[in-house]
Amino acid sequence: MDGLEYRTTMRGMPAGERPRERLMALGSRVLTDPELVAILLGSGTRSQTALEVAKCLLQRGGLRVLAQDSVEELAHQHGIGEARACVLKAAVEIGRRLTTSSAERTTIRSPGDVGDLLMEDMRYLDREHFRIVMLNTKNQVLAVESVAVGSLNAAIVHPREIFKSAISRSAAAVVLVHNHPSGDPTPSQDDIQITRRLVDAGRLLGIEVLDHVVIGDNRYLSLRTTRTDW
Repeated sequence: MDGLEYRTTMRGMPAGERPRERLMALGSRVLTDPELVAILLGSGTRSQTALEVAKCLLQRGGLRVLAQDSVEELAHQHGIGEARACVLKAAVEIGRRLTTSSAERTTIRSPGDVGDLLMEDMRYLDREHFRIVMLNTKNQVLAVESVAVGSLNAAIVHPREIFKSAISRSAAAVVLVHNHPSGDPTPSQDDIQITRRLVDAGRLLGIEVLDHVVIGDNRYLSLRTTRTDW
């Protein structure tokens, strides 16, 4: 009819194609990224369904944009707004806290264990974050703490900040961890020099630095296993 624009809504989609119905029938793991985001959005706009809005949002870099963008940046995307941006950021934070809470009593036996523990939390960060994984005498995780946040390519780390928390928690050993926003975990010369300084400081305090793991985008590198001058 002239003057009217027909738009397909989520309700107009076959039940087997609606994200909520698919989740209830098949479970959340079978849903695509846009479908999961569409459920968080709840509804679309006058011209797009929630699923279409979600697809447009994720075109800029997949789920990474939810972790990297601020509330303000998300809110300016078509069909999002402040309320929905807050929902998206809250969902990301819940995921981050679940990852952190699962660290309790995790045992670190290899660099891979460190990668498994922190990869999803750190791979999307847009600045360098320096963290320490504090361990007891059985190499079980006591806590993971962020001690420094840097620029795009550097985090300023002081031994005092590293070992202050380790001492207060009676940690027997620590693993140093930081991310490279570029996605390439290859250590810089600064990374190597900082590691040497912190290893020496740990020896003086009786707290062993077991490793320094650099997190990239779904890749990691262990300075312990790749450096002969550890």
